[in-house]
Amino acid sequence: MESPLVELLVLAGIAVFLILRLKSVLGTREGFEKPPLAGSEARSPQRKFEVIEGSPDDDIIAYVDEGSPQAQALAEMKRVDPSFHVAEFVQGARGAYEMILMGFETGELDGIQPFISDEIFQSFVDAVSAREDQGLTIEAEFIGVRETTIADVSFDAATTTAEVTVRFVGELTSAVRNRAGEIVEGDPKAVKRQKDTWTFSRKMGADDPNWLLVATDA
Repeated sequence: MESPLVELLVLAGIAVFLILRLKSVLGTREGFEKPPLAGSEARSPQRKFEVIEGSPDDDIIAYVDEGSPQAQALAEMKRVDPSFHVAEFVQGARGAYEMILMGFETGELDGIQPFISDEIFQSFVDAVSAREDQGLTIEAEFIGVRETTIADVSFDAATTTAEVTVRFVGELTSAVRNRAGEIVEGDPKAVKRQKDTWTFSRKMGADDPNWLLVATDA
């Protein structure tokens, strides 16, 4: 008769012991502790990486050789402007390349004027005007950027002016039509590969985060 009662008391004692052990190991939730994350946030917690003094900066050596003049210039740019990241610059440069290239091809220059220097903008205006005087129009479609490489970097500490030269290999279709709509150059169905070397400039630490296209070399 007493056997079931004894077994029940033993099981209850074990349960209490386990609860106390779990609380001591896991702790309790108090105060403003954040609730558990759900979904993708729980699976992929964000990480913050710090560059240890004297160790290579992965954000730099991913694009230029360690210890090179370009790497030293990028490191100085990051010291002057801690918000600057090379990976983000390269990503932005790719987007600017497509936007500016297609703006020139189609002759729609107003949208790209804030991102290019006055000298480059005027050269674009002259080229588009010359096309229009000949009755030529360009039919173009951007396919994508195959390669983006940092070719050179310079930084003037006195003026905090940085210049980064980037080589692009892009793919697009392009055809030039005359006033009659006839194709006089190119093929709207043929994908061509285009190589360009552009230089972007910016004052590091300035309120304006935009880089300006200051030189082009196809």
